[in-house]
Amino acid sequence: MSSTLLPKPQMRGLLGKRLRFHIVGALIASLGSAVLYKYGVAEPRKAYADFYKNSDAMKDFEAMREAGVFESVQPKNS
Repeated sequence: MSSTLLPKPQMRGLLGKRLRFHIVGALIASLGSAVLYKYGVAEPRKAYADFYKNSDAMKDFEAMREAGVFESVQPKNS
């Protein structure tokens, strides 16, 4: 009977090796998620803040009123 020898299984250090691999993967995934959130959610919200910082609601209301958008408010000219 000639049998081939099977390689010995790794018995020591297996947990540490797997943890290193998974910690690196988790770190990469978390950094990727943070970057996607920053540029996909946080930066567009700044555009809304800039818009409302410079907007004048009464000016917009008067422009819509003069255009006849509202049924309950008559334009000033009529």
